[in-house]
Order: sequence, then C-alpha cells, then structure tokens
Amino acid sequence: MTPHDEGEAGEAGEAGPGRAGPGVSVPPSAWPTGRLLSAAARRVEREWDAYLERWSLTHASLPVLAVLAGGGRFQREIASELGVTEQTISRMLVGLERSGYLQRQRNDTDRRQHVVAITPGGRAALEALNDSVAVERLVAATLTPDQVAQLRGLLVRMLRPDAPGPRAPGPRAPELRASEGLPNGPGSQAPEG
Repeated sequence: MTPHDEGEAGEAGEAGPGRAGPGVSVPPSAWPTGRLLSAAARRVEREWDAYLERWSLTHASLPVLAVLAGGGRFQREIASELGVTEQTISRMLVGLERSGYLQRQRNDTDRRQHVVAITPGGRAALEALNDSVAVERLVAATLTPDQVAQLRGLLVRMLRPDAPGPRAPGPRAPELRASEGLPNGPGSQAPEG
C-alpha cells in the first residue's frame, strides 16, 4: 500500500501499525458518499494511468493529444481549452514531443509562436488505447453489466452542465442578520436599536 491509498486501508477494515486516526478503521459502507466517490476515483485513476503507461501517456497528457486530434493549436489555446496554465502545458508538450506524439512548427505569421500538431504516431497511440472493452474493464471488473449501466447513468447525471452542484451557504435570512446587528443585505441599513 502506498501513502496515497489513505482511506483504502479502511476498505478491508484494517488499521495497521501507525494507521491511527479518524475513519481509518471505518469500513467503506460507513463512509460519506463523497469519500466513496473520491476513493473510487483515485483507484480508477491509478488503473487508468497504468493502462496509459503502455503508450508513455498519463491521465494528464492524454487530453492534450485528444485536443490536437482536432487540428493544430497554439500552446496558449491548448492550455485554455484544458483549463490549465501555459507552464503546465509546456511541460506536457516536451514529454509528448519526446515520445514522438506531437511536433511544433513555427507560425508563418508570427515566428515567436509555434503551432503544435499531433503526429501519425500520436494519432496511432490514440487509436490503440481507445479499446472500449479494455477501458471498461478498468472500472467494471467487479460489477455486473446492469450495475455498470446504473453507475454510468448516475455519473452522467452528476456531470450534466445543468446538474445542481454543491450549495454554498447563502446569505442569512434578514431576521437572523438583524438579530446579529448586521445590515439586511446590499444597500440596506443596519437595524437601529
């Protein structure tokens, strides 16, 4: 077991030497849903990374190739599309270029910029790793087909853009704010008294 397997020790109910602390010996059936989802996601991510390692890719570098499969892009565009910094993308591009999965070419109109494009080797890697049976096996090895379908439905529902997300605490009700001597809201006056 590795240090990042925190919480998974509890899956078997084992709290080994030096593994004291809240929730360590609590079985997963007693965990909050968020913790279960997080532990499952970590496990799947480790399996996914081991699978991608065959092609010298990671869960972080694969989306870069996926973006480039749609056509060449500037580094800044890739970073923006993936929601990461240009520095992060720069490091990934170096590794992908070293693996022969992409190439950088000078921009004809602005010689300071490079257009990043996927190579035939990068495209071949994307096609090879896109084995739906092997990928499903990473997640579904212990589930029945019906359970996989149910899990997929729930996950898709959670990820819908219109799905309600975690609720941030809203403003306090005016009567509570007044009892605490606070204004009732933007532009209002503090209660007198």
